[in-house]
Amino acid sequence: MKEGNAARTARLGLLLAFALILGYVETLIPFPLGIPGMKLGLPNLAVLLTLYLYGSRQALAVNAARVLLSAFLFGNFFSLLYSLAGALFSFLVMALLKKNPAFSVTGISCAGGIAHNAAQLLVAVLVTETVRILYYIPPLLICGCLTGFCLGLVCRMVLSHLPDGFAARD
Repeated sequence: MKEGNAARTARLGLLLAFALILGYVETLIPFPLGIPGMKLGLPNLAVLLTLYLYGSRQALAVNAARVLLSAFLFGNFFSLLYSLAGALFSFLVMALLKKNPAFSVTGISCAGGIAHNAAQLLVAVLVTETVRILYYIPPLLICGCLTGFCLGLVCRMVLSHLPDGFAARD
């Protein structure tokens, strides 16, 4: 059964609101590894759910809207720059990997976490013109993989508990 446009739009709006709430909650959680700007990537859960429930185009829209709204509500130009780079590269990696059935939702999320941190690190090098920032590669990639894996597990659990036809696509 196809979902109506109004219901689909409402659910996508709820996923965007969920991403914004997770992004705000994430700002309240101190991350004790001593690496500036390191976060858990909680908003990616909403993007991943959107990717699996509605597809790439809608997930990209939710992701882009989340980054822009978060920057205006909680951040500044630099946070927008870093977030946009990380979110878009992460999304691209996840959307491409999702096309291959060999990758699970946890594997895709893990790759997305790594891609997000790699893109933000590249932006940091370009903005600061300091290659020494690349020393952060090991902890950032490990953290991206671990948090991505955990978010992937949560996403898989949520998807398994949704009723059949919850979000029928076009």
